[in-house]
Amino acid sequence: MIKFQDLQLFNSQFEDEFMRVCQQFLHSGNYILGNQVDRFENSFATYTGAKYCIGTGTGLDALFLIFQGYKKLGKLKDGDEVVVPANTYIASILAIIHAGLVPVFSEPNSHTFNISAKNIEDAITSKTKAVLVVHLYGQLADMTAINAVSNSHNLLVIEDAAQAHGARDSGGFRSGDFGHAAGFSFYPSKNLGALGDGGAVTTSDEELYNVIYKLRNYGSSKKYIVDFPGYNSRLDEIQAAFLNIKLPLLDTHNSKRISLAKFYTDSIDNKKILLPYSKGHLDHVFHQFVLRTKDRDGLQEYLKLHGVETLIHYPVPPHKQPGLIKYKSLDLPITEEIHETVISLPIGPTLNRSDSEKIVELLNAY
Repeated sequence: MIKFQDLQLFNSQFEDEFMRVCQQFLHSGNYILGNQVDRFENSFATYTGAKYCIGTGTGLDALFLIFQGYKKLGKLKDGDEVVVPANTYIASILAIIHAGLVPVFSEPNSHTFNISAKNIEDAITSKTKAVLVVHLYGQLADMTAINAVSNSHNLLVIEDAAQAHGARDSGGFRSGDFGHAAGFSFYPSKNLGALGDGGAVTTSDEELYNVIYKLRNYGSSKKYIVDFPGYNSRLDEIQAAFLNIKLPLLDTHNSKRISLAKFYTDSIDNKKILLPYSKGHLDHVFHQFVLRTKDRDGLQEYLKLHGVETLIHYPVPPHKQPGLIKYKSLDLPITEEIHETVISLPIGPTLNRSDSEKIVELLNAY
């Protein structure tokens, strides 16, 4: 069986270093917000180009804390609208809802799957105060155009960069440094993944940084002194240690993903299959390689029978989720078609050439 993603195999290359930092962690006696978190926050801020990084418990928490932080600063209030792509993962929507804000679902560009500047502009009302841009599957949205529209309407621009660690544009700017703030996830399957949950906020907004720094730790800037009611959402010290080991190799691993994606794109030739759009640059780090086909279930079963594991990202769009029933009547045909036709191929750094060739052969014969 060709696994969709072999996390055990991928992480085995770091095993000796993981064991070393685990021992250091155990002996340090400093288990919460210690030197490893400080080091990672500094390193990841530098990597993204943002001035600040605050480690959080999850990627969802990172987005939620950004919205809550801007509410504390008076730049958002309950009931404000946030334009968000309709075809995102549910966490993007939940962050908006949990912060007391209103998601406004925007159809994506049918080629890139990302939110477009035009559709953002069409969704703006007098209540719109922010845009949550999702770099879906690892591909940067058109941030130049999106920022131009947002600036003209005085909107906050927040990046959901949970799938786009290291993606950068032709000018060298990376995800996490295009908007006012960005949320990252370090869920184990991400391009930069921990061995458990973890997340981070990046921003160059000093006021926001100071607020989120407190919000993630009960609202406290000094032990036992609470400046305002906050939350408990801190990046684990041991997960930060693992991330410190992995971060220097992130670009190398992204390059492997990009190379595999190019091989797929150059080699797959089947009229039943629509390949993902890509400029062929570093703006797409291929967290997922997502095909589209009208016979998605049939193709998935065919590949399974021939020993290839695939996943669907994502089978049910947010507005059709049982837990978000108030949005079920929204007319979002592009989003629904995407969710009904996508299928993701194996693309992790551990995928070898012979396995990728087998996958191509199977797809071309389908």
